[in-house]
Amino acid sequence: MSVELFMMVRVWAAITGLLLAAWALVVFFAGFGINDSVAMMVAGIGGFELFLTAQDIWLRRRAGGSRG
Repeated sequence: MSVELFMMVRVWAAITGLLLAAWALVVFFAGFGINDSVAMMVAGIGGFELFLTAQDIWLRRRAGGSRG
């Protein structure tokens, strides 16, 4: 997988997670119940992004500099 494609997957995952979390919050504050699978999807996407961010930080630190 190329670097550009991988970065696009990360961008789409972040956008999807943010939209899904915003939708879940709107539904929650409107007084409706949130399906458990929606909360699990938000947590899964958030975990994916946290893992990749931590991995990027670790790889940059290991390389001894910042990559753009």
